[in-house]
Amino acid sequence: MKKQILAVSLAAVLAAGTGAYAVSAEEQTYNIGICQLVQHDALDAATQGFQDALIEELGEDAVTFDVQNAQGDSNTCSTIANSFVSNSVDLIMANATPALQAAAAATDEIPILGTSVTDYATALEIDDWAGTVGGNISGTSDLAPLDEQAAMLNELFPDKKNVGLLYCSAEPNSQYQVDTIKTTLEEMGYTCEYYAFSDSNDLAAVATTACEESDVLYIPTDNTAAANTELIANICIPAETPVIAGEEGICAGCGVATLSISYYDIGVATGKMAARILRDGEDISEMPIEYAPQVTKKYNAENCEALGIAAPEGYEAIEAAE
Repeated sequence: MKKQILAVSLAAVLAAGTGAYAVSAEEQTYNIGICQLVQHDALDAATQGFQDALIEELGEDAVTFDVQNAQGDSNTCSTIANSFVSNSVDLIMANATPALQAAAAATDEIPILGTSVTDYATALEIDDWAGTVGGNISGTSDLAPLDEQAAMLNELFPDKKNVGLLYCSAEPNSQYQVDTIKTTLEEMGYTCEYYAFSDSNDLAAVATTACEESDVLYIPTDNTAAANTELIANICIPAETPVIAGEEGICAGCGVATLSISYYDIGVATGKMAARILRDGEDISEMPIEYAPQVTKKYNAENCEALGIAAPEGYEAIEAAE
């Protein structure tokens, strides 16, 4: 009888201990700092996907977000990243290349996940790229295959000769994209010229010159361009210069076609990576950069109609924003 009582007592103690542990685990919360370079559709979608995925993985009560927007200013990214370090956040999500660079400069201890970053080797000046950053950094890329984007331009405009590469010189990943696609386009027989603007202040003048001297423009996944698509459209459409865009948000604003990824999807992928780090203890230094699971050919019906362009079969119309 005493043995039975002792067994029951031990079981009760173990159960109580397990219950206490469960409550403790359930009550654990993670503080996440999100630094987004600038507000535009693509980056907004990536941030939303990240938050949605992390809430789904960890629970709404287990995670809090401090979302900061740098309004397109790299120096503000640095201020935000340093504030996250001072507040000892559990993880930093850096949305776009300048945000990633700022976070990397601010801490080598707090886990950093980038998203909407085209090429991590370029962004972080890594030689002998092997797919992982190492240290406290990993993340997702928004790079759509540049050779396929060049093929799209050729499919739509086989008779054009001069391609203007319009991009922000302050964004290293934009430089990487235009350098890469220039080589491919020139192999196809096009003549390519760079039209670099330093920021939004000289964008209009550079875009005007690009339209005057080019048959078609290519704009990569460029945050400054993405934040100023209306300005670009007001120059390109009257000039009857079509734009092939590196991502859907730019195409929706000023382009005719794009080989698009889903920024929401790469945000989701980044959120799932964060859950594996925070909840499962996965080593971020060994996590390879992840890419969008698929790309889609899309076209801007309104701009195509305005320029008299018929989208080939197999392209999806970009849905108009509500």
